[in-house]
Amino acid sequence: MIEYSVQKLAKISGVSVRTLHHYDQIGLLKPKVRTEAGYRLYGEEELLRLQQILFYKTLAYPLKEIARILDDPQFDLIASLSKQKDALDKQKQNLETLINTINKTIFNLKNKKMLDHEELYEGLPKEKAAAYREEAIKKWGKQVEEVENQLRQLSKTELHKLKADFKAVNEKLASLTEEDPTSEIVQQHVALHYTFIRKFWGTMDSEDKQAKAYVGLGDLYVSDNRYTEINGEPNADFADFMSKAMKYFASTSLK
Repeated sequence: MIEYSVQKLAKISGVSVRTLHHYDQIGLLKPKVRTEAGYRLYGEEELLRLQQILFYKTLAYPLKEIARILDDPQFDLIASLSKQKDALDKQKQNLETLINTINKTIFNLKNKKMLDHEELYEGLPKEKAAAYREEAIKKWGKQVEEVENQLRQLSKTELHKLKADFKAVNEKLASLTEEDPTSEIVQQHVALHYTFIRKFWGTMDSEDKQAKAYVGLGDLYVSDNRYTEINGEPNADFADFMSKAMKYFASTSLK
């Protein structure tokens, strides 16, 4: 059976020799044997006990409480390890959340990110933007905030480029309304439109292709053609054209 000297145990556990001596003195961790020369030797049982001591220390238990727990005749090592694993898993989740929050803050500070929703609607008159947002919240509730939070992950430059590119695609599609909505040229630009919509929704990385939602957006264009304005004016023909083109794209490319 392998036995470890105090120096060896200190090395593999990361605990100082002085600390191991202290644990011995207070009866928290006694060596398996003590040689005639006075050297401490530890076995597997002591290694497992030291592991428990270190786990409980990580959870901020005082040494006296750790000794009481480990010396309890009812102490169950496997049950204890399971509880400690659950506690550490919870700590891990909390730390991951904290790290994610810190990373977002650092990213925001470096990239001068937007801090309020007004900038998401930049380019629209304030009253109009506020009305659109209020109306959207009534229709889709928390989904609006989720989309806004996704857009806040973009820098101002990235958001402006996304808006500009989306506007360019819409203008190109508006120039193609005399074409068949299912034609290759129209579908090429609808594919770009779909990509930009996914970016606005913050779902580019989602495995769900959101075909139903995209078709629903096309239906919304028809029922409320403010979303397909041309030169600032609602255009029912463009809305109908987009709805047909989007439905065809969803049925052929989003299966």
